[in-house]
Amino acid sequence: MRITLPAASQRVARTVWRDGERLRDAQERAIPEEAAIAFTYGGSSYAVMMATPRDLEDFAVGFTLTEGVAASPEEIENLEIIPESSGIELRMRLVEAQERAQAERRRHLAGPTGCGLCGIESLAEAVRELPKVSNKDVFTPEEIMRAVASLPAAQSLNNETRAVHAAAFWKRGHGLVALREDVGRHNALDKLAGALARSGQPAGEGIVIVTSRLSVEMIQKAAMVGAPLIVAVSAPTALALRAAEDAGITVAAIARGDGFEVFTHAERVVLDAGEAANVAYGS
Repeated sequence: MRITLPAASQRVARTVWRDGERLRDAQERAIPEEAAIAFTYGGSSYAVMMATPRDLEDFAVGFTLTEGVAASPEEIENLEIIPESSGIELRMRLVEAQERAQAERRRHLAGPTGCGLCGIESLAEAVRELPKVSNKDVFTPEEIMRAVASLPAAQSLNNETRAVHAAAFWKRGHGLVALREDVGRHNALDKLAGALARSGQPAGEGIVIVTSRLSVEMIQKAAMVGAPLIVAVSAPTALALRAAEDAGITVAAIARGDGFEVFTHAERVVLDAGEAANVAYGS
């Protein structure tokens, strides 16, 4: 029996109560789908995440990069998406050197929605040393606000369901380059990382925006792809800020219609648009 991939959302019947009364003429509501997504490398299981079954190629590549399983998409020799009755397998084969390295560090990780560090084997993995982000580009408050404002119209799945997170990439002179959505905030960021890597767009050349809080694993993923500035609509955790400070990442959070707050490496946010352009173009 052939099994097809589920849709990213489903319409379900509902009974609506408002002001203590039941509304009999209530229509169906769209809700996001959720599926078990298994990542396997060389025939061995690495992780199982609950995620929205959309943009799975991006998810496979992005997760592989942000987890440090591979350093570039070119190290993934083959990728198959295998629908099964219990979920979806993202079956990958790495280049020989990476396959050997992966065999040595193999681990099993169960990741429910909203959990990015479940099942790790040691405390050291939770607070692992991150690569330093050395990109010196600077951005103006106006550019940051423009990037944040560009998200709502592009969040098609959230506009339909009101139940998913988004991660997006904004670049000066191009606007919103990519946006990915998922029930899990970590998954959305992984999908964005994969989309950028697959299109050859360096994450270091713009702003990453997320519609969620910033916990440490979000900073870890941003560091792995070299993102210099991450903007969140909600607040960061203290550990996330310590990780961002060490990794050289600028954190701007609590982004609202009237502004935002910068917590780390504030030197990347400048008032003068000319200064931002000079840095961007190396003049």
